Amino acid sequence: MSEVELYPGRVSLLGVGTIPHEDVLRFTGLELLQRVVDNKYPAPPMAHLLSFALTDVSAGRAVFRGLPGENHLNPLGGVHGGWAATLLDSALGCAVQTLLEKGEAYTTAEFKVNLIRPITPRTGEVVCEGKVIHRGRTLAVSEATLKDGNGKLLAFGTETCSIFPVANLAAR
Repeated sequence: MSEVELYPGRVSLLGVGTIPHEDVLRFTGLELLQRVVDNKYPAPPMAHLLSFALTDVSAGRAVFRGLPGENHLNPLGGVHGGWAATLLDSALGCAVQTLLEKGEAYTTAEFKVNLIRPITPRTGEVVCEGKVIHRGRTLAVSEATLKDGNGKLLAFGTETCSIFPVANLAAR
């Protein structure tokens, strides 16, 4: 694997790829995501396509940074709402992942996004922080904000995730 620039100033040393499923049995969710932050795993392919990166994790919290660009524009010239929604979904879900035990996986069951202000390529780097509100045995709920470099709220969202054994990922 070779180094890839996710956006100016953010590089994934191992290129793009996914976390090996067998590692989900060896590490907790927080340990796995810390390994992504520490460049011990490649960045997810979508991070390269959408110009964002996971930059910080702790128990119940995940932070992404992204740079909206020309390749994210809708037909009217604004950054497509799906770009913000994807960034929010990533922070919301990864916040939940930080609380998973070895052998547990999750998937988004439902999420809601409120777009507050337009995002353009001139917005510059944005920060998206997700936090877990509740973690139960099979469901978790999280909330996230998306802000510009001055701390102005651009969007926010909430999410419910289903939690299940990682073996269920391979059962399909």
